[in-house]
Amino acid sequence: MGKDAKGGGKGKGKQASGSDEAAASKGKGKSGKAADGLGTCTYVKARHVLCEKQGKINEAYKKLQDGWLSNGDKVPPAEFAKIAAEYSECPSGKKGGDLGWFPRGKMAGPFQDVAFNTPVGVTSAPFKSTHGYHIILSEGRKN
Repeated sequence: MGKDAKGGGKGKGKQASGSDEAAASKGKGKSGKAADGLGTCTYVKARHVLCEKQGKINEAYKKLQDGWLSNGDKVPPAEFAKIAAEYSECPSGKKGGDLGWFPRGKMAGPFQDVAFNTPVGVTSAPFKSTHGYHIILSEGRKN
């Protein structure tokens, strides 16, 4: 009986891991970036700066570079928030660019791609979307 219980435990373990692997491979298939753990989460918490003009977003990014990025440092969220409050043309700028948690599928194409593929604590390079030019600071990821 001891052997059966042990064998049953193993069998159950295999089934559970088998289904986990199937679920994981589904996620991998969709994003193609699952190996590094990016692109597989369901929710992202982020701040952003939005500017209509490329020159203005580059000016904001230069401040982030001069203060932190060029030294290889991460931009502290409170400091990113100051830049967002000063430069962002999105209503979220008043809240330091804070977008809170948002699910995959809520944000438009390029914004979603960058938000879901930027590691936590990392600031993206400026990029263009249908709304203008953005810089994103990733603050969290969860499923």
